Amino acid sequence: MPNKEKRHKKIQEIVSKEEISTQAELVTRLQREGFNVTQATVSRDINELRLVRIPMGKGKHKYALAPIQLEEDVAREIEDRFREFVKDIDRGENVLVIRTEDGHASGIALLIDKLRRDDIVGTLAGEDTILVVARTSDDAEDILEDFSAFIA
Repeated sequence: MPNKEKRHKKIQEIVSKEEISTQAELVTRLQREGFNVTQATVSRDINELRLVRIPMGKGKHKYALAPIQLEEDVAREIEDRFREFVKDIDRGENVLVIRTEDGHASGIALLIDKLRRDDIVGTLAGEDTILVVARTSDDAEDILEDFSAFIA
């Protein structure tokens, strides 16, 4: 797992468990975990992870993971991620193979899972490859068409 992906996972873990209100606090916290980061790196990570600042009361805020709950939010997010990070989609019978930029397969697979499509049995992600298992070959063809539209 590349350093950036490890760092992103650690940032997500930290902000979901702790009250981190500034980039400097996050830099310090990551450095304690053994990550050699600068504030500029953390700033980029915050943007890439789409962290949000939420109020804690008394004028204080903390970073949090952006909620992607609504179906239209997931659809919009997956379309953006596909356009940005998916390099190729191929199909064999009821299985799709999605090739991504290094380190982005697991995040995109998570979004595919959040679609909650009945025609998708499940996903499996590696470093740069996602395996999508469809219920039938016809379902796989429909999914391929839908996903290919995101990168066209």
